[in-house]
Amino acid sequence: MRRVFPQAPVVAGPHLGTREVAAMIGRHQSTVTDYVQRGIFPNAYLADDIGNHQTFKVPKSDVLRYLNDPLHSLDSRIRQAAQAWLAVRTNDGQDSIGYLDLEDFEFEGTRLPLKSRQRGIWKPRQLKAALSISTTFRRPGEDRPYEDEVGPDGMLRYKWQGDDAEASDNRALRTAMHEGLPLIWFFGVAPGLFQPVFPVFLIDEEVESQQFIVDIDPQRVLLDSDAGPESPMEIAVIKRYGTRIARTRLHQRLFRSTVLHAYGTSCAICNLKHKVLLDAAHIIPDTEEDGVPTVVNGMAMCKIHHAAFDSKILGVRPDLIVEIRTDILAEVDGPMLRYGLQERHRQPLMSVPSKRAERPSRSLLEVAYARFREA
Repeated sequence: MRRVFPQAPVVAGPHLGTREVAAMIGRHQSTVTDYVQRGIFPNAYLADDIGNHQTFKVPKSDVLRYLNDPLHSLDSRIRQAAQAWLAVRTNDGQDSIGYLDLEDFEFEGTRLPLKSRQRGIWKPRQLKAALSISTTFRRPGEDRPYEDEVGPDGMLRYKWQGDDAEASDNRALRTAMHEGLPLIWFFGVAPGLFQPVFPVFLIDEEVESQQFIVDIDPQRVLLDSDAGPESPMEIAVIKRYGTRIARTRLHQRLFRSTVLHAYGTSCAICNLKHKVLLDAAHIIPDTEEDGVPTVVNGMAMCKIHHAAFDSKILGVRPDLIVEIRTDILAEVDGPMLRYGLQERHRQPLMSVPSKRAERPSRSLLEVAYARFREA
């Protein structure tokens, strides 16, 4: 039987027992006892209950004061717990996560999925506002969602569910916007695989376009704090810079997840399979116009081979054959140089995407290989 979250009952009397407090705040009795010992309920005392069993008595006013604090609300606790859990599962948001894994999250003993299977907007019944939003995976060759959803101000957009502004999903997002609640945005990078971005905030709604403006700016907390900048020009500069940095980080995470998935989490050069040692290498740097963050402009490489590729020590021919620079081939050094680089000379890539549409672009490899030859 699935456990449900208790609703706060109407409790008579100026003091509440441990069980009554647990029912009101939706936590276990052991947690309430811990709260008393930590001083969260400073006016609690130990008293004999029925059958000479001792239990804590907490003033009802202290419980209500705790519940009225937004940081201690059920909604806030679920959001904080969800993001903390997700940070652990995804290397602080750097790695992607499978859909089935997202169903493993539990809050105080109750399973609470972090996204819906069918809908892009997810509001668990325990919350008053949406918890997460999702963007569907697009196959190679189709426009990426984040390219479609950027407004003229550089901020990302998220579309309504359907055309009805008062649909429950849209109202759930509007509530999150009005109350400044953090959400999780799941970007599909493969079927059943998502790159999470969190926290994100909805800061405005464009009704005529049926969409919300999404803020993924890491400077948001600074701008909203009392210690934030006072000059409108300074605020504008920080916002513009922060938005660009945030979008760059978003693209990098999506690019990494997409490329590593395409290569089976293996280095294309040496087949190393340790994710923490792998990068998504750009064939054409992302600082150039053709350096778009798409899977055909990327190859999964371990950190050694990525550095060698970027520094023109290692090149990849358009026919997917590895070459090592001539002067490096003539050097005498340790086993890393010999086995990691020299013996890869004129050998085929050890890992390539199984799907032809995800393999490196031949035209981009031709450009990169020509630069390697000129080095």
